This record gives sequence, C-alpha cells and structure tokens, in this order.
Amino acid sequence: MTPLDILKAVSVPVLWATGFVLAKVAIVDFPPVLLMALRFTLTALVLVWFFRPPKHLWGKLFVVALISGSIQYSLTFSGLKHLDASTAGLIVQTEVPFAALTAAMFLRERLTLLMVAGMLVAFLGVGVLSGEPKLEGQELYVLMVLGGAFTWAIGQVMVRSIGEIGGFVMISGVAICATPQLFVASYLFEDGQWEAIMSAGWSVWIAVVYMGLIMTALAYAIWYDLLGRLPVNNVAPFLLLLPVAVVIESVLFLEEELTPLKVVGGVLILIGVATLIFAQRPGKPQIKATPDPI
Repeated sequence: MTPLDILKAVSVPVLWATGFVLAKVAIVDFPPVLLMALRFTLTALVLVWFFRPPKHLWGKLFVVALISGSIQYSLTFSGLKHLDASTAGLIVQTEVPFAALTAAMFLRERLTLLMVAGMLVAFLGVGVLSGEPKLEGQELYVLMVLGGAFTWAIGQVMVRSIGEIGGFVMISGVAICATPQLFVASYLFEDGQWEAIMSAGWSVWIAVVYMGLIMTALAYAIWYDLLGRLPVNNVAPFLLLLPVAVVIESVLFLEEELTPLKVVGGVLILIGVATLIFAQRPGKPQIKATPDPI
C-alpha cells in the first residue's frame, strides 16, 4: 500500500464515525427513522443516474433493503437516540461476529475454533459494556442496537444470493428501495414528522447531507476503490479504526464520559472482531468486503 492508499483507508472509518456522531446530534430532537429516510433519499437521488440496478433484481433488492437497510437502520438509530454514541458505536461492531454466525448457519461456512473464540470475546465485551450503571434501565435500547447488528448480518447472507453486481449498483438499489420503506416505517412508528422537518435546525440538515453524500456515497467510493486494487486482507484491518474513531469523536465533540467499563468492554469487542477478521480463511472475504457505514 502506498502512503496515499493508507491515508484513504484511514479516512473511510473516520468519515463513517463522523456521520454516526452527527446522527446522534440530529436525532436528539428529530425522529431517527425519518432521518434515515431523508439520508437514503439523498443517496438514491445522487447514485441512481450512474448506477442503476438490472430490472430483474429489483425484487431481491427490495427484500435486502428491507432487512439490511430499513429494519437494521431503524433499530440501530432508534437505539442510538437513547444511548451514548460511543456505546452504540461499540455494540454495532457485533455485526462481524453475527455475520460469521449467520454465514455458518445459512451458508454452511465452517467456523474455526479461533473464530468461535473471537465471537465469544466480542459478545463478552458487550456484556461488560452493558454493566455500566449509566445503562441501567436502557437494556431495551442495547437490544435494539444488537438487533440492528444481527439484522445487518442476515442481510449480508441475502446479498450473496444477488451475485456480483458491483458495490455502487448495490448501494444505489438498496437506497432506492429503502427510501419508501423508511418513510412508511416512520409514518407507522413515529409522530410529529412534519413539525420536526419544519422546525429542524442546521444540525439536522448537515447530518442528512453528510450521511447521504459523504458517509455513504464518498466513503464507499474510496472503500471500493481500495478493494478493487488491493488484497482484501490488506484493507480490512483498517475497519478496526471505526469504533475507535467513534469513541474518540464522541468524547471530544459530544463530551461523553469514557468510563472504565466502556474501555474494558470496547477493548474486548475490538479483540473479538480483530480475531474474526484475521482468522477468516482465504477466499472467504464477505465479512470484510461488505462493511456497513453505520
């Protein structure tokens, strides 16, 4: 990897982490599912002109968008509304062990002892993290973020059935399908949407623009450029910077407290995820090659 490639690889998790922190600011007074609907609306409007999926895949893309887009983002960001961004950002990393688990369940991919150990360590980290006194009474929201991670993992198994259509075609198709789904979900489960839009401050619209254009479109452009030119095993470890960046930005910009339990739980989650990334067999890059830009 050249110095420029390393800079690009570092920039992607930082861009994703910044979007997560901006989302936390926006959803304090704004419905989270509606925020996701606006985000994907912008992403779809930008990408559809250049990366339009084949017509015969729309049915599959609709289901993938429902599982790994609409349901996943609704759960994750509704949970984020009630949790520290740093806590939610760490819990989201369980997507990796969940992806390994679902691949073993539905695709019959073999789990090595090292991978199982990594899964157990990651989930142990979530258990430690959940023991924070600040999370007392917030168990439902922890479960929502965990549910979002599990739903994303199921979606990745479904993505495999679509075949290789290119990362941006996939993103475009998911964004197009998820947009109406998220608006319907917001209508069914949230209220005060119109009032929220009319009274939204600049932080909400900055979050929408950033998440739609920078966090999704630009960050994925950089990421898939790297994956297209370099071995996956060289690029994937940089994903470990994502939870670190989320925690650092949450402490610096949201003034969240970095407690001992959060540090210990976060380190355990990182060790578990790192073990899974490095323990994957050659030729099985799906977990590493399909990151989720929380």
